[in-house]
Amino acid sequence: MLGLDMPSLRDSITKTPLYRTGGRLRSVTGLMTASVPAAVGDHCAILRRDGEPVLAECIGFENDLAYLVPFDHAEDLRPGMPVLRKGRGLMVPTGGNLLGRVVDGLGRPMDDLGPLGNCPMKPVNRPAPPALNRQRIREPFVTGIRAIDGMLTCGVGQRVGIFAGSGVGKSTLLGEIAKGSNADVNVIALIGERGREVAPFLEDCLGAEGMARSVVVVATCEQTPIMRVRACQSAIAIADHFRDGGANVLLMVDSLTRLAMAQRELGLLLGEPPSARGYTPSCFQVLANTIERLGNAAVGGITALLTVLVDGGDLDEPISDSVRSLVDGHIVLDRKIAERGFYPAIDVSRSISRVATDVIDREHAMAARKFRSVLSTYAEVQDLIRIGAYVRGSSPQVDRAIELMPRIEKFLKQEPGERSGYDQTRQLLFQIAGAWPF
Repeated sequence: MLGLDMPSLRDSITKTPLYRTGGRLRSVTGLMTASVPAAVGDHCAILRRDGEPVLAECIGFENDLAYLVPFDHAEDLRPGMPVLRKGRGLMVPTGGNLLGRVVDGLGRPMDDLGPLGNCPMKPVNRPAPPALNRQRIREPFVTGIRAIDGMLTCGVGQRVGIFAGSGVGKSTLLGEIAKGSNADVNVIALIGERGREVAPFLEDCLGAEGMARSVVVVATCEQTPIMRVRACQSAIAIADHFRDGGANVLLMVDSLTRLAMAQRELGLLLGEPPSARGYTPSCFQVLANTIERLGNAAVGGITALLTVLVDGGDLDEPISDSVRSLVDGHIVLDRKIAERGFYPAIDVSRSISRVATDVIDREHAMAARKFRSVLSTYAEVQDLIRIGAYVRGSSPQVDRAIELMPRIEKFLKQEPGERSGYDQTRQLLFQIAGAWPF
């Protein structure tokens, strides 16, 4: 038919814009309403008299009125403007030609490297891999960070929450893992990030080495809530494409808290009742949908590092509590540790990897338990030691813990740019554990 085989014909039909006259703009009050027969998820274009059309998405409807939310801030909108229904959900570019590129939530390039070429378009909304088709987590995911590889060993396909306040080294840690991990490709979603911090993250934290095997999706804090939500989903769709090809993908989302805040804005616009601390029920459903799409599939896997902003160290606030119940482990970055000039500021005693025992051998597991025992013993008398009230000789265990603490801190402390191989990390861990006879 017209010289095209069926796959090519199907691809051409998929990429063809399906404009159809819909109706007129009725009102703009946070949400825009238009008399257009649009389905939830459809894209619509509002035609202004001069300038580019305003692209919006339908997030709900009532009778013949569609509720639209624009992807970009819209001005010069008037009642009666024509609204065209595109009739298809969001499609984003995917594939290897995206490596080294920075795109927005709609897959449009934000860098100065020209247009995207030969990138297959894939739908943003895809179901999670079936539960019984997921490969089990059996292989260690090496980050190059001793505190994680030694004490909180992750596995390929694991979903890990990183809980931290602002200014404790979260972005630096993400950049170091992106550069030093054993992943084939990185997909990084910066959701609700301050615009000033995007370039420093790309240039300083990620660097040319990390950028060469990364795709970065950016939606800054001033952009509309629908753009911030779709940016996260676009990043997952890009990671999905690499996973379908059998790749070991590292997905970083910074942060899930800002994703939930964007969804809360959409929920309140639609009239959802606020529940825990003002978050609407759809926020928690979006978090569950996001996290469940990650992990291992029948082929390939997405290992995810998902940051959560913790205000005042409160790990029990609604978003933190919900994410912690959904992920396969969590890493806590502590402000007090960071204030000592300690990097990475990981609080090992409050962190855990739920799949560690599936990816490490018995010797490694025993060494990690001994390491935690030293930390616990020292923590019990730390205040007494600080004020000089502990008398040496009172407890052989405490005396030995005090002697080992310099070695433990040297193991946990790691300067940016310093990488530790997995075998080297294990060897250092075994040496410290061997010096703890209890």
